[in-house]
Amino acid sequence: MSEFKRTISPATTIAIIVGGVIGSGIFMKPALIASQLGSPLLLLSVWVVAGCITLFGALSNAEVATLFPETGGQYVFFKKMYGDAFAFFYGWASFAVFNTAGNASIAYVFSQYANYFILFPRFSLIIEQSFLINIPFVGTIFPLQNFGVKLLTILIILLFTLINYKSVKNGSALQIFLTALKVIALVLLIGGIFFSGNGSINNVITSSVTMPQGWSLFAVYMAALGGAFWAYDGWNNITFVAGEVIEPQKNIPRSLFLGLFFCIIIYSLINLAYCYLLPITSLASSQFVASDVATAAWGIIGGSIIALLVMLSTLGTTNANVLATARVTYAMSDENKWFKWAGKVHPKYQTPGNALILNSVWSIVLIISGSFDMLTDMLIFVSWFFYGMSALGLFILRKKMKEVERPYKVWGYPFVPLFFIVFVFFFLSTTLFNDIINYQNGITPIINSLLGILITSVGIPIYYLSRKRN
Repeated sequence: MSEFKRTISPATTIAIIVGGVIGSGIFMKPALIASQLGSPLLLLSVWVVAGCITLFGALSNAEVATLFPETGGQYVFFKKMYGDAFAFFYGWASFAVFNTAGNASIAYVFSQYANYFILFPRFSLIIEQSFLINIPFVGTIFPLQNFGVKLLTILIILLFTLINYKSVKNGSALQIFLTALKVIALVLLIGGIFFSGNGSINNVITSSVTMPQGWSLFAVYMAALGGAFWAYDGWNNITFVAGEVIEPQKNIPRSLFLGLFFCIIIYSLINLAYCYLLPITSLASSQFVASDVATAAWGIIGGSIIALLVMLSTLGTTNANVLATARVTYAMSDENKWFKWAGKVHPKYQTPGNALILNSVWSIVLIISGSFDMLTDMLIFVSWFFYGMSALGLFILRKKMKEVERPYKVWGYPFVPLFFIVFVFFFLSTTLFNDIINYQNGITPIINSLLGILITSVGIPIYYLSRKRN
């Protein structure tokens, strides 16, 4: 398998993390979390807790990334930790579930906010619901639902695939530009809301009368963490392009810490601004939360400007994800003939062109088949299983390779990675239980976590069949 040149600078590594993390989640999930919790203080705590736990997982991965700074990220890590079979299982899941679904869901938000300005055509409710696909024991999906938004989402995926197909340099430069614009706009948004004079501190401390209590509060808090985790997802993109980073032993740990710490601060401030301006009940019922907050602060023009900000933000995140996630599909070709075509570097552009094409095709399939919430819930459940296994593998490598010098050692070892592992197990168990209960009560048409497990499990026969072929 061919190798790439180390051309990704320290500034680009931070831009990939910040740009990959701060995207659509902060503009879509706060309203849902507010409706679940009914408390502004609990809402704020969710974003801080989720950010700190994500940082624990990222720093655990950083130690392994500096040991094996190769293109493919966690796929390479898992080969060293658990062997080829588990690495392929991860690679398949990343391709079939969380990487491609992540790209699809972020681009989906761009299209939804574009719908703020232009009402896209869609089929009638009868047609949308008449064409359905029923998956036994999992639920029902509606491919024709909101089809105008889905078509624009497909075009966005194709556009960024083309940009990154033709040049790593252009894709990196575009990422720095979009991330810089995004950060400037977010800082202006936060400052503008706090200095608008239209908010109230009482909104921050006043809970809804429908706030859940007891076990129900615990269950919805875990579900809310899942939404926040999706907003923090994307930090591991930097490990996918580790083989192209200049001085990876120094730049990867530094960019993970600085990038995620910055994201935690920004997310906390944005949610505080939301709660300061809108009562929790108004926040919970908002469909375009950022635009509704800006409208309350500055009028209709403010809402339109922020809608454009959201679209800009999601473009930067989509580009970061398309650039990075294709590297995992590319890395899978090293051990598997069925993915050999994806492992070719374009002779002219020096990019993983075939892997980019393969990822875009499957992303389009997921866009057509699913909704925004289905995609995000499915990918978070599966990706966090592998995040937990990656942290567990850190202990294995400490034992298997104890004589190897480590350029970076995770802070707080063994307590930080151990806490992360225990939490992931607890989070996955609670999420699966809640998904089943919500499906049985008719709240959701599909058990998203089971759908993720089903698609991931397809990788098991594919691996063994491909081994026979090899």
